Amino acid sequence: MSAQDDVDDVGEFAALLRALKERTDRSYGALARRLAMNTSTLHRYCAGEAVPVDFAPVERFAALCGATPEERLELHRRWLLAVAARRRPRTASAAEETTPAGEEAGDPDPSPLPRHPWYRRRRVAIGLAAACAVLATLGSLSALPDGRRSAADRARTAGPAASGTTEAKAPDRSSTSPTPSGTPASERPSASATPKRKKRSSPAPSARTTTTPPRSGKKPALPLTWSVNSQAWKLGCGHDYVIAKPPRQVPPPPAPQDAGTWAATQGAVHGGETLVELSVQGRTDTAVVLNALRVRVVGRTAPAPGNAYAMDQGCGGAVTPRSFDVDLDKDRPIAHAVAGSDTGVPIPAVRMPYRVSAEDPEVLLVTARTVTCDCRWYLELDWSSQGRKGTVRIDDAGRPFRTSGIKGLPRYMYDTSARQWGPYS
Repeated sequence: MSAQDDVDDVGEFAALLRALKERTDRSYGALARRLAMNTSTLHRYCAGEAVPVDFAPVERFAALCGATPEERLELHRRWLLAVAARRRPRTASAAEETTPAGEEAGDPDPSPLPRHPWYRRRRVAIGLAAACAVLATLGSLSALPDGRRSAADRARTAGPAASGTTEAKAPDRSSTSPTPSGTPASERPSASATPKRKKRSSPAPSARTTTTPPRSGKKPALPLTWSVNSQAWKLGCGHDYVIAKPPRQVPPPPAPQDAGTWAATQGAVHGGETLVELSVQGRTDTAVVLNALRVRVVGRTAPAPGNAYAMDQGCGGAVTPRSFDVDLDKDRPIAHAVAGSDTGVPIPAVRMPYRVSAEDPEVLLVTARTVTCDCRWYLELDWSSQGRKGTVRIDDAGRPFRTSGIKGLPRYMYDTSARQWGPYS
């Protein structure tokens, strides 16, 4: 996929945001205040300069602008494509497209003339013509027999003379061609002066038609790619963290997009539940079937000590489509597809298999809950495509996900008026 396709995906997403915004009589500042968002951030989303890492603020924006269910579905589709475009690394071909032919990227032009496309084409044409003229001259000289060339021509084509000799003799470049008749014997190259070439053994006729065997030990590339957000909050606002610090040492709750950094600096553990947002997409237009999603618990200990800190006072609402529920307290936890709703519209549970491709990504929301343990776990996703099948491990950047129960822990919420944490009511 080219860089232009990435720009188009981001631009289409931003265009739909602007169209929804124009329906209202509110300014960017008024909408941003209602969304608890910075005005400049909202403006960058609508201008295509940035893409939200989470769909929750986009969903609240759509609801505030009165979007229909069909428009919300289209907005979610375009957001997925825009996120994938922003996360996709630039390829070498995209870098080559920005470099003019015949020039190297980063190589300054020593000429004071303007870098006009006509001037570059003219300069390349002149250089090619000069090179062709030199090659033609050398080719015509080397084609003549030694007896038909002057001493100066022979010296020019034969290269620099060896030390201790008075005349450089051109090596015989065609050992199979006969010596031209009429050439004086004194000018013919001697056998000692002519370098001998080693004859290459010709391959057997069967070897010439044998194809190169595939390189051993190299596995074919996976037909799908995925990304994980392990810091998702319910509807973008509701979540609990367990932190082994008193309230006076814990900073205010972060914005949802900054949750990962905030949790890492505080040594926070997901409290009660972990929401994993998994985006899966095929690499090509060929369909890839997602057959099963399994849960692997790799560690269970007593719940982590500390206090539970709620990120808000509760959001309400329900989950989004393609949702799964996991009970980590069971001996063999299973990811069950669950039903949900979208602003009051029921959404039935959709069980696997699913189908994805480059044009049809899929988002899976896995909610893992626990009451009795500090659990470490990861997911396994089974796939199949064109006779191939495999399993990929979904984890938190190489580490298991971690969820700890909060039953019996002191729980706090942040009082925005007093600007401090207080007991949860």
